[in-house]
Amino acid sequence: MSLMFSGHAGVMVVLMILALFLSLLSLSSAQRPNIVFIVADDLGWNDVGFRNPDMKTPNIDKLATEGIIFENAYVQNLCSPSRTAFMSGMYPFHAGMQHEVLLPGQAVCVPLNYTFLPQELKKLGYATHMIGKWHLGFCKWECTPTYRGFDTYFGYYNAAEDYYNHSTGWDPSLDYHDNLLHARNYSGVYSAFTFAQRAVDIIHQHNASQPLFMYLPYQNVHAPIEVPKMYEDMYPNVVNTGRRIYSGMVSALDEAVGNVTQALKDRGLFENTLILFTADNGGPLERYANNWPLRGGKHTVWEGGTKGASFMYGAGLQKTKTTYDGMIHAVDWKSTLVSAAGGTPETDIDGMSHWDSIRSGLPSSRTEFIYNIDDFEIPVEGHAGIRVGDYKLILGYPGGPDGWHRPMNRTQDDIFEQTVYTKGDRPIHLFNIREDPTEHNDLAQQMPDMVAKLRARFEDYKKTMVPANFPNTDPASDPRLYGGAWTPGWC
Repeated sequence: MSLMFSGHAGVMVVLMILALFLSLLSLSSAQRPNIVFIVADDLGWNDVGFRNPDMKTPNIDKLATEGIIFENAYVQNLCSPSRTAFMSGMYPFHAGMQHEVLLPGQAVCVPLNYTFLPQELKKLGYATHMIGKWHLGFCKWECTPTYRGFDTYFGYYNAAEDYYNHSTGWDPSLDYHDNLLHARNYSGVYSAFTFAQRAVDIIHQHNASQPLFMYLPYQNVHAPIEVPKMYEDMYPNVVNTGRRIYSGMVSALDEAVGNVTQALKDRGLFENTLILFTADNGGPLERYANNWPLRGGKHTVWEGGTKGASFMYGAGLQKTKTTYDGMIHAVDWKSTLVSAAGGTPETDIDGMSHWDSIRSGLPSSRTEFIYNIDDFEIPVEGHAGIRVGDYKLILGYPGGPDGWHRPMNRTQDDIFEQTVYTKGDRPIHLFNIREDPTEHNDLAQQMPDMVAKLRARFEDYKKTMVPANFPNTDPASDPRLYGGAWTPGWC
């Protein structure tokens, strides 16, 4: 038997079905959690209060200790590579983004054929906003945040800048943007204040019937080492000036995080919000960060450069006030957040979802990952490394500085190391990270069979490597051609 409708009755039935569909869609959207993804730039493993009581981070500590602290969540050892992984779910060596970081004036961005995290969340009905550091390329508008899935953007495109005048440190060129416009009216205002206030404004203006995604990659605590004196003064017992200012920068970041969470509470959104907080790489020892007791720091493939201080708090988590020691990599956060939002992650990317494992305290499904593969002519960061199970193999130059360093609270600068670059895959290091997370006991000479096993697995990955896209600066990028501000549209 078939039912046929025609004329006015048919139109009414179609409209009723459409209305029912939209109501179901609306109900589904209303149940989706708000997601706030916070990235702390250059934050050290030991630079948070829940690991180091000398650090004053009450807002971060409360979220971490009442949520789930990650003990084995890995990132890349530099800014652009980690952000590539966060947004695309791809290893940087699969996107040509594995060498150093993007420099101003390079005609490069993460390949446009990759779908970014906010684009996936928009498919699920999310409003998407970004505030802070991009550092994924901007030579053409299509590379920039509002063309890659964000409804709004406020922040800067490059690696670093002055916290007050928002110009790149080596020249007076402005790098502050409000959607597609230059943001020229914020001189003298510390960026953490500006970013937090913009986040608060968006939260208060948000239509609560739609799920919210906010990506908040703060400038703190990346160099230059700058903070209002009131935050520096929170650490009177820290003798080393650089460490005292850096510590104040961490506390300014903590206050900014607290202001955002308070805004979510004020709007009644907090209880249905999932917060992911992570560093983008290990802390730079030469810039007063600290990764104790881990070895090395930013730029290196030692654990101190690649273990991110991170946690998750909020909606959907079932087993909280605990730690999670399952293996997670930066490429996994995209799929994990899409799953948390009720979506289906892509199957053709490097990342995998750990949502069910994290929320219920189950074992991680990840058993291996690549620290880096970089065959560029001049080594700067760690050359190559792989983790399989409990074992970690490092091939060639691991990056510097090396060593185990306590915070410089009571000393003058003590990170002085003669860097010796090496090309190729030697020396070789092997560690059992489960038993030796601080990398004191090199097993390479004792376990040649394990070295060979991990080396063979590494070579499988290396066959899929895309050469690093790292060209010279393009003169067409010169900010003087665009009113003294870094601007897309020249490639």
